Amino acid sequence: MYKWICLFLLAATVGCGSPSFLITPVKATADLEEVQLRGGTGWGGGKIVIINLDGMIANAQTGGLLQPSENPMSLFQQQLDKISGDSDVKGLVLRVNSPGGTVSGSDAMYTLLMRYKHRTHVPVVASVQELCASGAYYISCAADRIVTQPTSVVGSVGVIFETFDASGTMQKIGLKAEPIKSGTNKDMGSPFKPLGNPEREIMQGMVNEYFDRFKSIVREHRAIKDADFALVSDGRVFSGTRSVEIGLADQTGLLEDAIDLCRSMAHAPGAKVVTFRRPYAYNGSIYANSSIPAPQTNVLQLQLPGERSLLPSGFYYLWQP
Repeated sequence: MYKWICLFLLAATVGCGSPSFLITPVKATADLEEVQLRGGTGWGGGKIVIINLDGMIANAQTGGLLQPSENPMSLFQQQLDKISGDSDVKGLVLRVNSPGGTVSGSDAMYTLLMRYKHRTHVPVVASVQELCASGAYYISCAADRIVTQPTSVVGSVGVIFETFDASGTMQKIGLKAEPIKSGTNKDMGSPFKPLGNPEREIMQGMVNEYFDRFKSIVREHRAIKDADFALVSDGRVFSGTRSVEIGLADQTGLLEDAIDLCRSMAHAPGAKVVTFRRPYAYNGSIYANSSIPAPQTNVLQLQLPGERSLLPSGFYYLWQP
């Protein structure tokens, strides 16, 4: 084997029609890199930064085998920290395409964005792409303006507790869970037994608490009439056009319109547009970097954009039709 490798390298050196290889040393780093997506006009125009809010929101790593793994909340904070001390940043556009996620993850990212606004006083505009639902809308409420496409899906203000009951299936195959626990409610919500009424009351109380918090966030940031608030808070979603009419969003428009609005609010009409990426990630335009994969089909499975595996038991600000 060693002999054949030497012959191949010798042929490549003297040139016998064999392919040549160029090896370029690169930095071994995963630091975020600033990438310009659109140039500015004139000098001293500053920057409008695009930060993506894509996919499932959780304080956990995402992805699987041979796929990129990233903690969405960690990435979000890292990007905000990177621009906090940059005086050239005149505004922030939050590019949203998400069904929501965990209660704690959504609330934490909302809080991080609010703290960034209080530190920097730069305008923040949320630009809705296909979807801004539940926890994603919760976070978007921290923006000064929300711009949505007419055909976007917006809303789903509410909370859901994810669990399931597998006890019947276990009985059919002769399995029985026998937990050894310190208290009556230590295993409440377990998928290995039915959810009893006392347990249901406890979990419903927590759902109501998180729901009240969600509604208070919406009331604080959005001017929605009392007559419409019952519709807004029953868990339904709205088209982008309807969301503007009802007060969930401010105007319809594309990402370009959100950028122009942010420039206007920042009094920086000549600001360039930048974003951040890990080294060697693709950034072809302002619409690049969507985390939703292309649909794939084969004999065994159908994979659609936004497909999610069975979620762990827990509380979610999540739209999952």
